[in-house]
Amino acid sequence: MSRSVSAPANEILRAHCAAIAKEEAALREGGGKAGHERQRKMGRLPVRERLGILLDKGAPFFEIGLWAAYKMYEQWGKIPAAGVVAGIGDVEGVPCMIVANDATVKAGAFFPQTVKKVLRAQRIA
Repeated sequence: MSRSVSAPANEILRAHCAAIAKEEAALREGGGKAGHERQRKMGRLPVRERLGILLDKGAPFFEIGLWAAYKMYEQWGKIPAAGVVAGIGDVEGVPCMIVANDATVKAGAFFPQTVKKVLRAQRIA
């Protein structure tokens, strides 16, 4: 038996999905635009740009742990994605587990959740 979703419930769900997508975009920014600019001034690329160069063009990247450390360690400010990007992607046709530090997040410092995320990536590899 199918049940139709009322318009208000549908709108609420869409609003929640939009809020999650917005938060995910913020998490992917890492330390933000100012942090990215600081890295560029030092001659470095932001972590996701480095991954874009490393990974095969057009191949998917399955990221893990984007929400790691979410709303944790607030006494030190936000730690998006635990300061590390991790996931599975193809490098020259070979599936690889990739872990890359995001220097825009607390200059690449490790937190307990960062260690857990890296260890999880190693177990998957």
